[in-house]
Amino acid sequence: MKITIFGSGYVGLVTGACLADAGNHVVCVDVDAAKIARLNRGEIPIHEPGLEAIVRRNAAAGRLRFTLDPDEGVAHGLFQLIAVGTPPDEDGSADLRHVLAVARTIGERMSEYKVVITKSTVPVGTADKVREAVRGAVARRGLPLAFDTVSNPEFLKEGAAIADFMKPDRVVVGTDSERAAQLMRALYEPFTRNHDRMIVMDIRSAELTKYAANAMLATKISFMNELANLAEHFGADIEQVRLGIGSDPRIGYSFIYPGVGYGGSCFPKDVKALARSAAEVGYDARILAAVESVNARQKQRLLEKMRTHFDALADRTFALWGLAFKPNTDDMREAASRVLIDALLAAGARVQAYDPVAMGEARRLYGEQPALVLCRDAGEALAGADALVIVTEWQEFRSPDFEAIKASLKHPVIFDGRNLYDPAQMHALGFSYYAIGRGKR
Repeated sequence: MKITIFGSGYVGLVTGACLADAGNHVVCVDVDAAKIARLNRGEIPIHEPGLEAIVRRNAAAGRLRFTLDPDEGVAHGLFQLIAVGTPPDEDGSADLRHVLAVARTIGERMSEYKVVITKSTVPVGTADKVREAVRGAVARRGLPLAFDTVSNPEFLKEGAAIADFMKPDRVVVGTDSERAAQLMRALYEPFTRNHDRMIVMDIRSAELTKYAANAMLATKISFMNELANLAEHFGADIEQVRLGIGSDPRIGYSFIYPGVGYGGSCFPKDVKALARSAAEVGYDARILAAVESVNARQKQRLLEKMRTHFDALADRTFALWGLAFKPNTDDMREAASRVLIDALLAAGARVQAYDPVAMGEARRLYGEQPALVLCRDAGEALAGADALVIVTEWQEFRSPDFEAIKASLKHPVIFDGRNLYDPAQMHALGFSYYAIGRGKR
């Protein structure tokens, strides 16, 4: 099949690469000349395990192309996927300017039937706006061209996106056209052969499904962090509580790990956008507001513990392990590490930070600052620090040499925002150990 994808960011690039890997011919269109040049050189602008090999393989085979030319893109694909960004406005609502601009671009250039698919995460009702944008552009040309609009939200986890696309839990398709539904089934058939995972529904329900999924997961995280804070007041261990409730199949173990709050490009943006959409229809979404509030507070928990242990943070040096908002990505958007770094620098402290893959992103965000040292490895970050602070649960941080840590630090103090270690073991080794929700405050 011939597929065009507008937007070569995270969603567009992963989607294009995986569709090409199934034998389709894919053209990715973007307005960023530097990004397209990099992609045409085989350079991948994001960190996603396995993506580089798939992109290079399919580009070499001629199944995956990158271009700045929208004419080429619209002419190429029966399927026209919109996967451009929807950044939040100041009020939290999703900015649809890029989505609608692409819709108009398609309508201004199409010469035959197209399936216009919204892949971007968008508020309920966006497909109606996309349809009107395409229809208006076609009407201005005076041509009797048919097209269908489809909502096909993505459910890709950063760090596991290739597996999520190749072996999806579900493929949600929102459309009011049987023709479009059948074409979508054919498009995804290579990825759903073992079991029909496609769920076809009306367009607005598909749009809400994406927001509902991310809001539900964010709610689980915030609820567990609320329980962790309660556990500290009660003298309980949240990790034991987690095992106790996770064994209930109605709850399960996924997304009930306490920590320093959620981040990334999806949960914060989508919870805000859904809350804003609720307000626009006159509904007070109190749970969504609470989820946001708890998450913002949770990003301050490590700082609160650090202020409790040290009388003052000024002139202290802290080793920071983990900058990405979660492992297996270099994404630092809305990361708890950024909240902590900003607060420590504002307090007059020095930070020695390390992350296995996000160092380049950290340099881009922070530049050169005398009080922020970006280190080559975890050991360098420890050297001469007053304490170790763990923010991201990278695998290499799970079983460190604790004697070496103690020898490197000025004080044997660990602030663990991901509950990686056993408190009893840490105390036996002579550490002052502060975790999330593990006993007395």
